[in-house]
Amino acid sequence: MNLKRAAGLALLTACISGVSNVIAKTAITVVADPVVFTFLKNAIVGVIIAGAIVLAGKRHELRMLQRRDWLRLIAIGVVGGSIPFVLFFTGLTMTTGLSAGLIHKTLFIWVALLAVPLLKEKIGPLQGAAFLLLIFGNVALGGLNAFHWGTGELMILGATLFWAVENIIAKRALQHVSSLTVAGARMVFGSALLFVVVLAQGNVGLMAGLDGRQWLWTLIPAVLLLGYVTTWYTALKDAPATLVASLLVPATLVTNILSQIFLEKTMTTEQVMSGVAVIIAVCLLLWEVRNISMKKRAHAVSR
Repeated sequence: MNLKRAAGLALLTACISGVSNVIAKTAITVVADPVVFTFLKNAIVGVIIAGAIVLAGKRHELRMLQRRDWLRLIAIGVVGGSIPFVLFFTGLTMTTGLSAGLIHKTLFIWVALLAVPLLKEKIGPLQGAAFLLLIFGNVALGGLNAFHWGTGELMILGATLFWAVENIIAKRALQHVSSLTVAGARMVFGSALLFVVVLAQGNVGLMAGLDGRQWLWTLIPAVLLLGYVTTWYTALKDAPATLVASLLVPATLVTNILSQIFLEKTMTTEQVMSGVAVIIAVCLLLWEVRNISMKKRAHAVSR
């Protein structure tokens, strides 16, 4: 297990997520239908990863998969690659990007609540302190009094809970299956189910009518999603689910900085407080990673 490398990949995933948050709201508006947008974006990623699996010679791995592995991969496609995407991007059309980001960034809390009893993961003092800072950062950024619960927010919360469950299933699957194959399963099986939803809604014709601008705003998020799933699953394979989920929280900080630069939005006092809390939390998490890596190295030498 290369924990330092996994932590670095998790932070890279957070950066990709932060950029994606800035783009997603506009992309959905341009493409018009959130489910069609989600299907096309995910299907593009699924095709690319499927091609990478073939080129990387992973077909032998697919033949060696056991029944339980296939069930987990299918579950990842359903729980992680289809239902929550519909909930999230539909909810995003009903609320602000800030509210969506705040709810999604509670993912680490739900992952921890599941990973501790189900995966037997342990949360040390440093990681616990980092958790409290991350919670404070979220509250400082959104403000409990200003936050409004509506249909859109509830849909995004539902998506976040689905993704928390996916973390647990994926962590189990990654014990026996490569990260590339797990990512491929998420996007391929998930896209197949999303197409059924598009078909049921009678919106297949919308895809044929997309113009060049709409395709461009579909391809850009697809590229970001490709980077997200590949770095995230690779990190999750080598690090505890609680750590990986925690290191995704800085995505909100990245979104705020980019919004200030490109959307000419002024960073508020609350956003600065949140950013400071998140940065300190990340430092604590990385220090924990360093301590664990040093202990493992010392143990290996002593043996």
